Amino acid sequence: MKESVVFIFLFSRCLFSFAQQADTLDSGKTVREKVLSDIQTNLDRKTKSIDSTVSNLDRKVDSLDRSIRETSSAKEKADKLLERVQALEDKQKAVEQNELNIFQANYQAAVVNLVYMDREIKPVLLFKTSKEFFELLTETTNPMDYPGYKDWYEKFHDFIEKNKKSSVTLTVFANMVDYSGTVASSIPLGGPVTVLFFSGLESFINSLGKKKKELRDESEKMFELTTRLSQFAHDKSNVEHDWETITKELSEMHSHYDTVLNQNLKVLGISSRDFDLKFNNESDAEKRYAYITEIRQKASAVVASQKTSLPKDWKENIYFSLMDVQSLKLRFGEITFRMHDNMDEYNDLLKHYTNDQVIGLKIAALEKKLNDLKEVFDNAFNPLDYLHSATRMYKVT
Repeated sequence: MKESVVFIFLFSRCLFSFAQQADTLDSGKTVREKVLSDIQTNLDRKTKSIDSTVSNLDRKVDSLDRSIRETSSAKEKADKLLERVQALEDKQKAVEQNELNIFQANYQAAVVNLVYMDREIKPVLLFKTSKEFFELLTETTNPMDYPGYKDWYEKFHDFIEKNKKSSVTLTVFANMVDYSGTVASSIPLGGPVTVLFFSGLESFINSLGKKKKELRDESEKMFELTTRLSQFAHDKSNVEHDWETITKELSEMHSHYDTVLNQNLKVLGISSRDFDLKFNNESDAEKRYAYITEIRQKASAVVASQKTSLPKDWKENIYFSLMDVQSLKLRFGEITFRMHDNMDEYNDLLKHYTNDQVIGLKIAALEKKLNDLKEVFDNAFNPLDYLHSATRMYKVT
């Protein structure tokens, strides 16, 4: 149960905080989309201009070729050849400028996506728990939260104390579980102690004679309740394990994200303090838009600077930065996809117990909480769309 408590604690920072951040996240998406649209529009405009220039130069070269073939003047041919060389050089410059423009636009898009990922990842980190759902899930697997169980357990505990010296099983059980500790707060529903617990229950029921029929009937009902809860706890442990793995990967990804973000901020010449002040902690969308536009310009300048200072390696350096961001987005999309699937697993688990005569009412309440949880998640994240956009975030030269 200790692991379960730790899990629920880790799992439990979400919906309340997530709801608080929902408006911020939505407005962040709007600003990000506007900035990305600006980048695309600007690139399209430049590309169209360069395409026109290249087309004009191609026509000029074709015209010069015809003139060279048709003229018999050596001087005129020489002049035309020089003109042709100049046109080809101008065309090459235009092609290189187009390549630079695309790398600049791609790096701008990478930086914009990178800085906004933090606003997307944090709510999912908070999504480690829906406080209401997981607290209710814990209550569902705790017999002490069912009517009459606590009072009945005191009678069972008295039996254990009185008879523990006459039975090795009861002695070991009494030594392993103190009434003031584990069992008092939550009956062991898994592991070796469970076997001892059920053995003690059987001994207790068998000790009850005809005069204690009412207590015997009550004990048999509590035995059945504990058995059903033990099976439910076993089944849900597999789903919990999957979610623990997912949230661990998400935490690791967030740590890697911080590394990539800090590396790029350093390249852009932006301090973490300035970034937090003007972006992370800024609530005004217009101010964030102005700041992210400034970052865009820095990203564009970095690419141009690297092309000048590192003529052989500049594309490789920028390429690795682009891949770092894209891999983060793809990994985040995959994790949210697994989160969605895991909630479906919880849903399947609950449906299996919906009609259970003993714990069905508790399960019905759980289903409602889970549906609320899924609705919030589905409204905020579309894993397939996220993966789709991540694979198409860059222009190809």
